[in-house]
Amino acid sequence: MTVLLFGMVLALLLPILVVCRRTDVWHRLAAFASVSTKVAMLMLVVSVVRDDWMVGVVGVIVLCVGNGAVMLLANLLRGVDP
Repeated sequence: MTVLLFGMVLALLLPILVVCRRTDVWHRLAAFASVSTKVAMLMLVVSVVRDDWMVGVVGVIVLCVGNGAVMLLANLLRGVDP
């Protein structure tokens, strides 16, 4: 189980590298949405391991609501940029 958690944490580093390298707002917001998805999935795995359903509920809310708002903001900013 620790190998799975370690792999998930390593997968979090890839979008963070994209944020550091790119200057385009669209790419940065997409990378932040990817980080949000991966953190929510990590929360779900931890909630199953710990048998704590409250952490799982928070992970599901972040997974359902958080990414939609970030991607809507990214589309709005893409339309504003010339």
